[in-house]
Amino acid sequence: MAEPQAIAPEPGLPGIVRATRRQARALLRPLAGHPRAAALVRRLAPRSVRARTTLAACVSVAVVMLAASAVVLLLLRVNLERSVETGAREQTQAVTRLAASGRLTPQLPLGPGTDFIQVVDAHGKVVAQSQNLTGRPALASTGTHEGHRTYNLDALGEKHDQRVTTVTTATPTGPVTVHVGASLRTADTAEDITTAALAALSTLLLFTVGALTWRTTGRALRPVEAIRSEVAAISDRGLDRRVPAPRGDDEIARLAQTMNAMLERLEAAGIRQRRFIADASHELRSPLAVLRTQLEVAHTHPDPKVRATLAEGALQDTERLQALSADLLLLARLDTTVHSRPGESVDLTELVRATLAARSADPHTVALHTCGDITLCGDALWLGRLLTNLLDNAQRHARHCVAVRLTRDPETGDALLDVTNDGPPIAAADRERIFERFTRLDDARSRDDGGTGLGLSIARDIAALHGGTITVQDTTDGTAFRTRLVATGRKVATRYDK
Repeated sequence: MAEPQAIAPEPGLPGIVRATRRQARALLRPLAGHPRAAALVRRLAPRSVRARTTLAACVSVAVVMLAASAVVLLLLRVNLERSVETGAREQTQAVTRLAASGRLTPQLPLGPGTDFIQVVDAHGKVVAQSQNLTGRPALASTGTHEGHRTYNLDALGEKHDQRVTTVTTATPTGPVTVHVGASLRTADTAEDITTAALAALSTLLLFTVGALTWRTTGRALRPVEAIRSEVAAISDRGLDRRVPAPRGDDEIARLAQTMNAMLERLEAAGIRQRRFIADASHELRSPLAVLRTQLEVAHTHPDPKVRATLAEGALQDTERLQALSADLLLLARLDTTVHSRPGESVDLTELVRATLAARSADPHTVALHTCGDITLCGDALWLGRLLTNLLDNAQRHARHCVAVRLTRDPETGDALLDVTNDGPPIAAADRERIFERFTRLDDARSRDDGGTGLGLSIARDIAALHGGTITVQDTTDGTAFRTRLVATGRKVATRYDK
């Protein structure tokens, strides 16, 4: 088996960064798997948004200050060393001119900012020097014709950095090398003072930023905590409560407004649900009471014909209960279908014709008018139920005839389905109320005809699920229920799309 080959490191700075990350993860992986280390990290990690924001602000400011301080110190060091080097170079040029003219003396005076001077010939013998280097051996050359280096010079009795300038020049007696050293003590002192000042200022700024961020974040998050506390205290029986809305038009104020709008919708939904349960209980109680009475009388009555009549009436009430249960189940399904409208292609023209053809027992004739094939996206069963409910309502209220007209809106291309009956008109105040659940404008006649008070509500919910609407309009032929359904290819938001 061949030995695995080592992966060569990627060249460049990105490769070095990635390699460093891999090594750091490899070193931290054993600590992360240790239970105590993981528990310590979880305990020390800030949990609140306030603490995390403050920590992030402090770390950001610390990084910026560290980088800025490093740049300032670097520029200061370079500037100070350049000043020292300039003085040493001027002194070196002066000594070089003396050596070139043959006017060197064994002891050379020190210029401003210069610590020592030493002139060495080609054989390593000290030709001239400053007084503080008397009796000292020759300094080592830098290895270049003209160069600089920094080191600690112990020969002076003090350990501090020196900037040594070395120049080789020709003299009447041969080439000599001039060493001029300038102390960096002033530069080091200035750098130390600047470092201490920057550290103090950075620490003060860091504490100031941390305190301001902690206080500002706390004040900014105080309304959020108030909203959270209020929402936590709201139960299913206290949906009338509202969260406190702060002043202004910032994100938190809009959050409070959104929460209050949501609570209003939840309260309205709860009211509708309780009203629906009460209405459904009332609707179920009446036929159940009648059914029980009929069964009790039939059970005790001796005449077989009476019992047969009562059994037939009980069967009718049972059918009414079955229809009511089916409508309630369909409403529940419509209420839970909230994500998107059905997406299968439906030939609406053929659906209308098939639905009318299947209704052979209607008491009134139905006139059909279509304008060609109309196709849309939807659910054929639900659209058929929509048309059936509208036809049942029209047959229940018509005097002589019912008309169904299917056309296309010339402007939008939407399908327009009008179901018209020649019955009595509907008052303007009742045109929205008739679409509410368990609403009957004529309770006695609706109950006698087997209506549950849910047909129009189901029809409007089906239309809304398909992105459409149902409205009541007055026509020359009577009252028309106009259903507008979105044409294929046109995107329209529905009340179920959230």
